[in-house]
Amino acid sequence: MAEKLLQISLPSGRVRCLVCQRRCSLSEGQSGYCGARVNRKGRIESLTYGQVSSILVSPIEKKPLFHYYPGSLWLSLGSVGCNFRCPGCQNYKIAHAEPARKKRMTKTDFLAPEELITLARRNNCKGISWTYNEPAIWFEYTLDGARLAREAGLLTNYVTNGYITEEALDEIGPYLDSYRVDLKGYFPETYRRIAHISDPAEIFQGVIRAREKWGMWVEIITNLVPGFNDSEEEIRALARWIRQELAEWVPWHLTRFFPYFELSGLTPTPVELLERARDIGLEEGLEYVYLGNVLEHTGINTYCAGCKNLLIERDKFSVLQNLLGPDGQCPFCGERIPGRF
Repeated sequence: MAEKLLQISLPSGRVRCLVCQRRCSLSEGQSGYCGARVNRKGRIESLTYGQVSSILVSPIEKKPLFHYYPGSLWLSLGSVGCNFRCPGCQNYKIAHAEPARKKRMTKTDFLAPEELITLARRNNCKGISWTYNEPAIWFEYTLDGARLAREAGLLTNYVTNGYITEEALDEIGPYLDSYRVDLKGYFPETYRRIAHISDPAEIFQGVIRAREKWGMWVEIITNLVPGFNDSEEEIRALARWIRQELAEWVPWHLTRFFPYFELSGLTPTPVELLERARDIGLEEGLEYVYLGNVLEHTGINTYCAGCKNLLIERDKFSVLQNLLGPDGQCPFCGERIPGRF
């Protein structure tokens, strides 16, 4: 177990955790909402430091990140626990696990942060991605790994729900290169239903901070769940926010929901709805709107925002062809495509 760096001592031996925006106030022996952080004698400790539940070498497209070194391989790993309890979570067996309460526990193995560097190099990985469950939950481990990665010349990535605090984001910001954030929707009611939080405003502020203060490459994903966040009003509002607060060229991935866990009674998102959502994003001025969890669809390819020619052709998570120049230039019209290439 590792002591938490970010905390505030409170009266009567209580302590406030400052890793995520829930900012849990914990008495002695009490664990936070995530079930992975506990107050031990007035100090917040992580129960999951180095405890890996899943590890895989996977393409960057699987995060998904489409404008960040396309076709590159990444050492991808996750632990257990989450600060959300999404009813349709695809990784609920690890994300909904609560080590402190021995609830839904899955097997984990210890992996020292130094071993991440060895494994990444051995497998010709471009960098290290903390994914599968919310990376902020095992913040100390990701911070140690990110520092070592920076020293070793490897890149780093968070696949996150964005509910990290400003304090924690600023702690890891100097060592984190890319930020693929899951925006559940735009309206507070959507976040209440999906993530059990009352106000997502701080999540949106964090995305802006990651990009503007720390220079992280940011891409957005929204899983469209029928009856939850698939209204035209919500899709349009979220697209407008991305354009106005981030930039028109920030990639937005709209993915198809498949029934799972507590939402197993729903139907999959109709492809026609996904296509309409993509059209809305383009109507609102976004230049790169992608579809996900669909097979053999042009919505997974990258086209030049200027001349509309095909630049990167994909099949599932593989890059079939990449016509971009070394600095991301379109070979047809010379326009530079935003991203890291």
